[in-house]
Amino acid sequence: MYRFFFLVVFAVVVVFIDASKSCNLYNGSWVLDESYPLYDSWRCPFMSKEFDCQKNGRPDRSYLEYRWRPNGGCQVSRFDGVDFLEKWRGKKIMFVGDSLSLNQWLSFNCMLHAAVPDSQISKTHPNADLTVITFQDYEVSIILHHSLFLVDVVKEAGYGRVLKLDSIEKGKKVWIGMDMLIFNTWHWWSRTGNTQPWDFVEHKGNITKDMNRTEAFSIALSTWATWVNTHVDFNKTKVFFQGISPTHYRGEKAGSACLSQTRPINDENYTSTHQPLAMTVVKNTIRKISKQVELLDITFLSQLRRDGHPSQYGSFPMDCSHWCLAGVPDTWNQLLYSSLITDLCNQSL
Repeated sequence: MYRFFFLVVFAVVVVFIDASKSCNLYNGSWVLDESYPLYDSWRCPFMSKEFDCQKNGRPDRSYLEYRWRPNGGCQVSRFDGVDFLEKWRGKKIMFVGDSLSLNQWLSFNCMLHAAVPDSQISKTHPNADLTVITFQDYEVSIILHHSLFLVDVVKEAGYGRVLKLDSIEKGKKVWIGMDMLIFNTWHWWSRTGNTQPWDFVEHKGNITKDMNRTEAFSIALSTWATWVNTHVDFNKTKVFFQGISPTHYRGEKAGSACLSQTRPINDENYTSTHQPLAMTVVKNTIRKISKQVELLDITFLSQLRRDGHPSQYGSFPMDCSHWCLAGVPDTWNQLLYSSLITDLCNQSL
């Protein structure tokens, strides 16, 4: 009897793992689901005003009620905050990147808070670039490291702000010792004029006024990949790279301006071939890493969500770059959670 039960359980687990391997969770469509959103932004104590579209007066709510449904019968695991906190008890999880990382980090914390609303929570700022939220009952810290480029920007006499494509000194001081790292960068690489946060670019000791941005991005990611290969202990640390988050300003291939959009793109002819060149750079870089780094390939599913941006209901005159919360980044985090569940099943065998 016990042997039969064990064989049944084993078969179920094997089927789950085989399905997860053959399943592409990142191809699919958005469907309405009345059980969404996963949390109420008004009740989340960490919510940033720039992403709280409902509080900022957005009149429609349908954008809150979409669930990502992969093709082929695959399933994205519904986020279970208690399960996550128990499994990662005593651990440190760090999101590293720009304001899109902030978007995802806030979403993650709101999802956890919705699961344990009475948990003791602390919020600290060790320095200007770090914010730490700790769920004290579980001793789990969810950390944000604000880093626009992953590589260093340093002030140097005679030059001003120098973007050092070969240097990652600032980051490696805080990334070591984490149990999970979720990296992201790209949002600032194409900035020019007054919004450009560097004055010169340095590569292999040569300082120039500027260079091709995609090439610079590729060099910087190679520097990051070298650091990952050299310094990350994969027996302790799980590493993800968040895919390129798309924008929806007028004239871009991903769709029209996001203002007044109330539903996702639903076009069978709209395929992932619209992926930005930066995403090709990310994928090529990850393929060259000798150790396991998992890509959260959120670009295509986010491209379909032109309705998910703050538009005029954020902190800027027109924001078609960031995402309302609750909203699309919650799905990014569900995909992250699904990946972790699959890894645990693999380890159990």
